[in-house]
Amino acid sequence: MVDVAIIGAGPAGLIATEILSAAGKRVVVYERMPSVARKFLMAGRGGLNLTHSEPFEYFLARYGDAARKLQPMLEAFTPADLIGWANGLGAETFIGSSGRVFPKAMKASPLLRAWLARLNAQGVEIQTRSTWLGWNEDDSLRFDTAPRINASATLLALGGASWPRLGSDGSWRELLSARGVEVPPFAPANVGFRIAWSEHFRTRFAGQPLKGVAIRRSEHVARGDAMVTDYGIEGGPIYALSAAIRAAIPTTIRIDLRPDLRHKEVESKLARAKAGDSLSSTLRKTLGLSPVAVALLHENGAPPRDPAALAARIKAVTLDITAPHGMERAISTAGGVSWEAVDENLQLHAIPGAYVAGEMLDWEAPTGGYLLQACFATGAWAARAILRR
Repeated sequence: MVDVAIIGAGPAGLIATEILSAAGKRVVVYERMPSVARKFLMAGRGGLNLTHSEPFEYFLARYGDAARKLQPMLEAFTPADLIGWANGLGAETFIGSSGRVFPKAMKASPLLRAWLARLNAQGVEIQTRSTWLGWNEDDSLRFDTAPRINASATLLALGGASWPRLGSDGSWRELLSARGVEVPPFAPANVGFRIAWSEHFRTRFAGQPLKGVAIRRSEHVARGDAMVTDYGIEGGPIYALSAAIRAAIPTTIRIDLRPDLRHKEVESKLARAKAGDSLSSTLRKTLGLSPVAVALLHENGAPPRDPAALAARIKAVTLDITAPHGMERAISTAGGVSWEAVDENLQLHAIPGAYVAGEMLDWEAPTGGYLLQACFATGAWAARAILRR
């Protein structure tokens, strides 16, 4: 008998493990991959954006429809708490110019090593290569390595369905559905979208950034740098709009190539352009547009030369979105365990004593530290609920 079985060794599972073991509980972590926290390490390749420093009201709004559900958890384990936790493990952090928070080492491996050393010192046992197969008739846990494990409480932290090669493939959905747990289907989040580029544009400009643009889908707007790809478009502002775009596919987005200027300012600059200059030269000299931005203006036909009409296109280049790039390339997923399937402690109504945390729950957020923050916060919330139980 173990006090708590943690299934899944990502951030949500490991922070819960730390809290429970620090309270003196016997905790065993089961992970089906050969090593722990593989997606966490992958995130570290991009600098390991732990959280964000913006005011909490803005931070909370990034979680969209799930914000109300997540609020008490994010208030109980705040960005400041996550920063303090990382600093306590020797992974000193800093705030970047965008407000994002990173460890100074700009990678995950030193932090993970220190974390695992702390868990080992607290008596935690981690069993890798252990695939969870569900429950037996007596509600004991079943693994391919152990047919019957009895635990006083279980925390499921198995992740969503993105980057399945790193361990989170969503295969647990059938196990929970069979027990009467409502699990809406997964959908790709923080993902690129497909656009039928012209062959010239695709071959010439794939891999080049559209810097400092504003992208709009209906009333939703996000600013930042987007990336042209051979299949379509991706990048921060696209990820921020992925829920709105995904819900409306097929749909149209509009890209403002100079969001810092009003329409009349763009028109005025174009009207003062030197006579005889080519269109490309005019756009480069008067507005500082890059070659990829200039080429984008041609994707819907030859751009007009009239300053007012050309300004209108520059401020709203329309692009038709046909489909998301795919779940296996998404940074995260929407869908998962319904909020109606859990109580205020993240305990499953259908399976008393079983809790869920992290990306298993039905929420999504853009990149920028919001994903890791919510994984840590929900893991900590479930762990404290288990201690109260």
